[in-house]
Amino acid sequence: MERNDDLPLDRRLRQEILLARERVYHFASPTPLEPLGLPGLDVWVKREDLSPIKAYKWRGACNRMAQLSADERARGVVTASAGNHAQGVALAAAKLGIAARIHMPRSTPRVKQDAVKKLGGEQVRVVLAGDSYDEAVGSAREDERVSGAVYVHAYDDLQVMAGQGTLADEVILSGKGPFDTAYLQIGGGGMAAGVAEWLRTYWPGIEIVGVEGTGQASMKAALEAGMPVELGQVDIFCDGTAVRKAGTLPFEICRQRLDRMVTVSNGEVIRAIRTLWENLRCVAEPSGAMGLAAALQEKESLAGKRVLVVLCGANLDFLKLGQLAASEASSALASRTMAVNIPERPGTMLRLLNEAFSGLNISDFQYGKTDGSEAWPVFTVQAEDATAIDALPDRLQAAGLEWQALDGAEDIRFRAIPLRADLLDHPLFLRLDFYERAGALHDFLARHLDPTANLCYFNYRQSGERIGRALIGIDFPNREARETFARQLPPQGEGYRLCQPLDPAATARLTGGRMGR
Repeated sequence: MERNDDLPLDRRLRQEILLARERVYHFASPTPLEPLGLPGLDVWVKREDLSPIKAYKWRGACNRMAQLSADERARGVVTASAGNHAQGVALAAAKLGIAARIHMPRSTPRVKQDAVKKLGGEQVRVVLAGDSYDEAVGSAREDERVSGAVYVHAYDDLQVMAGQGTLADEVILSGKGPFDTAYLQIGGGGMAAGVAEWLRTYWPGIEIVGVEGTGQASMKAALEAGMPVELGQVDIFCDGTAVRKAGTLPFEICRQRLDRMVTVSNGEVIRAIRTLWENLRCVAEPSGAMGLAAALQEKESLAGKRVLVVLCGANLDFLKLGQLAASEASSALASRTMAVNIPERPGTMLRLLNEAFSGLNISDFQYGKTDGSEAWPVFTVQAEDATAIDALPDRLQAAGLEWQALDGAEDIRFRAIPLRADLLDHPLFLRLDFYERAGALHDFLARHLDPTANLCYFNYRQSGERIGRALIGIDFPNREARETFARQLPPQGEGYRLCQPLDPAATARLTGGRMGR
């Protein structure tokens, strides 16, 4: 097919997607399109996580580099990437025998750095530069200027956009359509532009929704301004889409083809990652789940519609996977964090658990004694039924309890639990390992807490394991009561498998060396 560079950009892009068909499959095979299987929602997932680089970026990089002239190949290529585009360039460099230098932010997940080196072998050198994608771009552009290498842009390039468009070509040819709505995540906009152009060509009535993170919405800002504009700050939780300024070429296509924009929070993305795991047993990186996050946000309006989302990447550091799983947002349960005011005297904490939180799951419990007359323990409570959480303030008010909402509080998030050692008489600190089930903490306290003793410290966070672990401080009125309790408390018992006092050194650190007044 003969190219015509005088054509409008959208027609040139369609032409280049057709030409890309012949090139990209020399490097990899098409990826599956699978139903998500959510009750009441007809959502289909394009599984780009099953590509050779676990992301869609191989398409654009391979299409661009396959068209380099002999002179350009001899000069080599340079690029900047937060990870997935880098792997696409590495794959193409190894197969085409082209030397490539890839500039990546120092904060790039180790799994992406290692994958680039593995895919590229001797053809690729990774250069860690700067703390953000934009700083890595600056370093790569300087490399381009000095070395004369060809810069392969991650998204602001017609050939790259066309390569990404082959993703949509596979959707069209799958026979699973037509789709009513497609949710396309956006970083620089290359994938959204290529996919939107192709979907609109074959299904003119499809609604195409652009999706960005709330703290990185560069395309939304560009559409509002009528031109790409630079964001002052970018949230990098969804690192694969953390782009400060939308691409010029993608912007021109997106403003023609996108019907509207949606932004999603990091919490919504985490819940979408969990949904993908529970239904497809796949683990998406945060950017890879953004499209589904938007669909779940709007699920009430999607009844009876066939919906397309793209799982665009699954290059996730193992350590980050643990952080996501442990985060409060990963739970499918409704939750609320609050501090409750109770008198500082024996038995009041147990009564609070009995009266106010009965039937609710306590997923986080933080408390340290800081006052001689009143206490403000902090709880995060969860329930399957959101109405039970919504009714909690009324339940506390009916019990005559004052409370404060602490959702999102930084000191709670970082577990800054104060404790005044000068208010303690004869404290005993215990490590408690108990079986995670409703009421387990309450049952332990009800069975074993000495009626003359008082809780002075509690540090517990639900981890998702079958065993919960808590650090508990109990203050006794005298040394004899403390020693009797420690001697008689079984190290194992009903509902728990381990309860042991902390060693004296650990207790001294918690109390600043004060073992009792």
